[in-house]
Amino acid sequence: MTTVQAPAPTPVAAPGATRPIFDWLLVLAVLGVIGAGIRIVLFTPFEAKQGAAQKIYYIHVPAALSTYFALTVAACMSIVYRWLHDERADRLAESAGEVALLFATVVLTTGPIWGKPIWGAWWTWDARLTLTLFLWFVTAAYLVLRGAVDDHAMRARYSAVLAILATLLIPFIHLSVYLFRTLHPMPIVLKPERPSLPAEMLTTFLLSVGAFAFFAAALMRARYRLALLREQAEAA
Repeated sequence: MTTVQAPAPTPVAAPGATRPIFDWLLVLAVLGVIGAGIRIVLFTPFEAKQGAAQKIYYIHVPAALSTYFALTVAACMSIVYRWLHDERADRLAESAGEVALLFATVVLTTGPIWGKPIWGAWWTWDARLTLTLFLWFVTAAYLVLRGAVDDHAMRARYSAVLAILATLLIPFIHLSVYLFRTLHPMPIVLKPERPSLPAEMLTTFLLSVGAFAFFAAALMRARYRLALLREQAEAA
C-alpha cells in the first residue's frame, strides 16, 4: 500500500513583514538635509564677526531642537504607555529615544567645533554645555536601561520614568542663559521680541530647522518599523 505524504504548508509572512525598512519618506528627509546643507554653505552669507565658523549655527541649533522634539515624543509616548499600557507607545518611545541620542551627539560634536575659534577652547564647563552633556547621559542611560532589563513590563515602566526626567531638563537648558553667567549668547531667534537675524540668515535657519525635524521624524518612523519587524520575527 502506497502512503501519500501531504504537502508541507506554505509559510505565511507576518503582516507588514515585507515592508521595506527605509522608505521614500526617509529618502526625502535625507534630501532635505542635503539641500539645507547646500544652502548653508553656498547661499548664506558669512556673519561679520565670526566668519565661516558661524555657519555651524545652522546645524548646531536645529540639531538641539530636534533632540528636544524626539525627547518630547519619547516622554509623551511613555506617559501614554503608563496610562494605556499600549505596546505601540512603548515601541515609539524607544525609537524616539534613539533618535534623540543621535541628535544630542551632533549637538555636543558641533558645539566644540564652533566654540574653538570663537571662545578659544574646545570645552568649558558652561551651564548650558554642562546641562546638555547631562541630558546626553540621561538619554544614553534610558537606552542602556532598555537593553539591561529582560522583563518587558518592568523595562517599559522604568525607562518611561527616565524619558520623562530627560524632557524636564529641556526648559532648564533653554533658560540657562538667563539663570547663569554663561558663554552662550542670548537667543537671537527664540526670544520674546522679533528675531535679530537678517532675513537671508533667518530663512536658512528656518529651512534647516524644518529639514532636521523632518529627518528626525523620518528616523523615528524607520526605527519604529524596524522594531515592529524585529518583534514579528521573534514571534514567528
